Amino acid sequence: MRNHIDKNLISQIKILLATARNQIVQTVNTTMVSTYFEIGRLIVEDEQKGKERAEYGAEILKNLSKELAKEFGKGFSVQNLERMRLFYNIYSKSSTVSGILKKDQKFTLSWSHYIFLLKLDEKERNFYEVESDQNHWSLRELKRQFDSGLFERIFLSDNKKNVLTDNIAKYHSPQNPQDIVKDPYVLEFLGIESKSQYSESDLEQAIINKLEHFLLELGKGFAFIGRQLRFTFDEEHFFVDLVFYNRLLKCFVLIDLKIGKLKHQDLGQMQMYVNYYDRFVKSEEENPTVGIILCKDKNDTLVEITLPKNNNIFASKYKLYLPTKEELKAQIENL
Repeated sequence: MRNHIDKNLISQIKILLATARNQIVQTVNTTMVSTYFEIGRLIVEDEQKGKERAEYGAEILKNLSKELAKEFGKGFSVQNLERMRLFYNIYSKSSTVSGILKKDQKFTLSWSHYIFLLKLDEKERNFYEVESDQNHWSLRELKRQFDSGLFERIFLSDNKKNVLTDNIAKYHSPQNPQDIVKDPYVLEFLGIESKSQYSESDLEQAIINKLEHFLLELGKGFAFIGRQLRFTFDEEHFFVDLVFYNRLLKCFVLIDLKIGKLKHQDLGQMQMYVNYYDRFVKSEEENPTVGIILCKDKNDTLVEITLPKNNNIFASKYKLYLPTKEELKAQIENL
């Protein structure tokens, strides 16, 4: 007679319960946000009944807040009711991401996400809403990406004065290597900014220690393959600092770390790494390998002169602190 529990049975039940719990939370969030949207609609329609009614709308919200709080408790302050009204006014427009992309299920984020998004202008709000939804960002990660100026950095990564919305569309659905590369990359989460001196090994180890954060900073579709991966030819060993695979572009992505200013030898070294992976590692079905050199500083003219046109090698700066929105906007204006 069997008297022990099958570990596989336990595992399957735990997965089932965890999935059900996540679905319940998602359903509750969706229902709550949809309800707040409808409350906002009722408030707006009530205020629009007449000009005189609209003029004392603030008093209506105050009284409404008191009545709802009596029966339903917290969550219905005047400020929150004002947010619901604003939420309806913004998201009832067909130009919003929710109106365009989510016809059947309009709201997939939490109310806290939407409170944050309401503060942004339309283009940024649409961008961060899609990214939060597609990448399952927590509110904390959404705020971190916003503070890092992701929206502006995508524009800067193209290094051309193109239409911003075109760059954003490419970032949402990358088709080419340049669509996934940022410049700069923001690595404030590594916590090494305060060090007066650090080595490339220190930088690499810090990235490995914060790999989940680094993958989020890299962007869409990245999976970690390994660090210091060795390959050999002519009895000489070479090591690639970090190797990733991007499932959206179906290609290897090699990353080399440089703590100083980029040199032309660094570009030549990465070209050799990429050539090796293209000839001996990738399969015929996979796309050409991409190389990214993360450096503290670089000369764009040197990069342009050294590398052939239409290559898959990119040089990007990294920052160990969060840049200000003003810094990034100034860079965009100077392009």
